[in-house]
Amino acid sequence: MKNTILRINDVIYMACIWVAGLSVAVMSLIIPWGIFARYVLGTGAGWPEPVAILLMILFTFIGAAASYRAGAHMAVSMCTDRLPASMQGGVTVLVQVLMAIICVFMVIWGTKLCLAMWNQYLSTLPMLRVGITYSPIPIGGFLTLIFILERLFLGDQSHRRAVNFELVEDSKEAV
Repeated sequence: MKNTILRINDVIYMACIWVAGLSVAVMSLIIPWGIFARYVLGTGAGWPEPVAILLMILFTFIGAAASYRAGAHMAVSMCTDRLPASMQGGVTVLVQVLMAIICVFMVIWGTKLCLAMWNQYLSTLPMLRVGITYSPIPIGGFLTLIFILERLFLGDQSHRRAVNFELVEDSKEAV
């Protein structure tokens, strides 16, 4: 059961990385096009800036979930590192529980925000609903919550990696 959950989370993690990476890649193409169109062609397009902002939001929330699982998310452990070893485990669990509460908040209130804004449209992209633009908030919260629960119940997975979706504990065993 543990291996199945870890494999599913590996797929989710890789999807997060791809979504975040493609967001940055597309954004890095859109912004120069907007500049080129405005200053060289003399026809400033209205879509590059809002699309780039939406991609940055997508990158931020989905990329944060991936970086959390990878152990690369911003963490301030100065205080916990100075605690006695006997207290560090309890504080670590407390931090994970508090993170889970924040993620549940993001899912619930982010979903409510999406639903409240569903009937509004972006002025710069009239075919796009505002509720859709806020969807990375609850999605990112849900994905991060999955990785928090994984860390709470299955341990920190940032030291292992998936090779061809087979679990590998250390790089010594990797191909």
